[in-house]
Amino acid sequence: MVICCWISMAEAGYFKYKDPKQPLGVRIKDLMKRMTLEEKIGQMTQIDRNVASNEVIKKYLIGSVLSGGGSVPAKQASPKTWVDLVNDFQKGALSTRLGIPLIYGIDAVHGHNNVYKATIFPHNVGLGVTRDPVLVKKIGAATALEVRATGIQYAFAPCIAVCRDPRWGRCFESYSEDPKIVKLMTEIIPGLQGEIPVGSRKGVPFVGGQDKIAACAKHYLGDGGTHLGTNEGNTIIDAKGFFSIHMPAYYDAVIKGVATIMTSYSSWNGVKMHANRFLVTDFLKNRLKFKGFVISDWQGIDRITTPEHANYTYSIIAGMNTGIDMFMVPYNYTEFIDGLTYLVKNQFISMSRVDDAVKRILRVKFTMGLFEKPLADYSMAKYLGSQEHRDLAREAVRKTLVLLKNGKSLKSPLLPLPKKASKILVAGSHADNLGYQCGGWTIEWQGLSGDITDGTTILSAVKKTVDPKTQVVYNENPEW
Repeated sequence: MVICCWISMAEAGYFKYKDPKQPLGVRIKDLMKRMTLEEKIGQMTQIDRNVASNEVIKKYLIGSVLSGGGSVPAKQASPKTWVDLVNDFQKGALSTRLGIPLIYGIDAVHGHNNVYKATIFPHNVGLGVTRDPVLVKKIGAATALEVRATGIQYAFAPCIAVCRDPRWGRCFESYSEDPKIVKLMTEIIPGLQGEIPVGSRKGVPFVGGQDKIAACAKHYLGDGGTHLGTNEGNTIIDAKGFFSIHMPAYYDAVIKGVATIMTSYSSWNGVKMHANRFLVTDFLKNRLKFKGFVISDWQGIDRITTPEHANYTYSIIAGMNTGIDMFMVPYNYTEFIDGLTYLVKNQFISMSRVDDAVKRILRVKFTMGLFEKPLADYSMAKYLGSQEHRDLAREAVRKTLVLLKNGKSLKSPLLPLPKKASKILVAGSHADNLGYQCGGWTIEWQGLSGDITDGTTILSAVKKTVDPKTQVVYNENPEW
């Protein structure tokens, strides 16, 4: 009798989804059958750090938290402060009935750029110039280590937009106007996530251990091709041009096991991407066999209507039926949760669509090893801004430089400048401004002016490099 009682107690405490020895499909199926509608919708909800707390995560069963640009636990926060923040949120998730760990996302788009003292790598527009996928892969691996140093496991990168009009204000996030070069640069994905195992099925997400992070190919699709370069605008082009220019990098991203894909604010021939079922479900999920999850952009479904948020019920239905799986609803998450719950219970949205979304999210979480090691520690703090990563960034900068003409005569080139020159002029507003030098998506999403993080300005580097007797003249705004 005692033995029988012990066996039944052991069986009661055993859950297949918690057993890493079980096949992935078995774990997903076992967890899915235990989940209520409330728990499923919680998994589909991503909220910003500003409104998140241990209590909120427990109450609403939140599946994901993000730091939007500049959303940090404290100014100049240390890796320890970040880890403590993420772990506090994670403990809230783990204390729920099923203990499903959350995934924390951040825009680490040119290094871990939101974080003080992280290594800042050149933006994509510079890296595209290198034509060096091996270098880009190394940058991905370095970025993954620095993101993990702060306890975070997910980056909204890479941006694989193909910028076709320099008037688009986000061209610096695009590797090139040439889709072949953009496709080449998807090698950053195995840098961030690790190399997919040989023989892996096409489209299945892969994240290779605790020194890697989940990546996000964005913004699907055509964000760099909008008419007149209008941000969040309309990409007006026929299907042949659209698929030959803007889709190739996504083929590669899916083949390389990218964990997530983010939908674009932009439209294709008047149809909002957040409401384009053909491209998200029919093409990406069904034809390309993408098995990771699709995430909306920041308040992306709000923008389905004009004006924004004019008919939120319609926006939820449209986003769900499009095939979006996780919804970035940074602030109005209770409205989203209540709205989606009502729509599912009253059969405006099918349960099968909810289950598809949740299975995809759980697949990524299981693949990342979150169930086995949900909490971060301080052991990886050494990687943030490490000398090895800064040396890699210097290499990247050297390879991004483009010299159009080296002086008036080939026989007497201007560069390199002699270190013992009598006088050197350094000019321009960015030459002694670290924030301007770093550009957008640095500490805050549009960047900042001044000494915003650790680094060396061009002026200080020149002064340090030249002979002590060389006179260095600086003119911030030259008129001649």
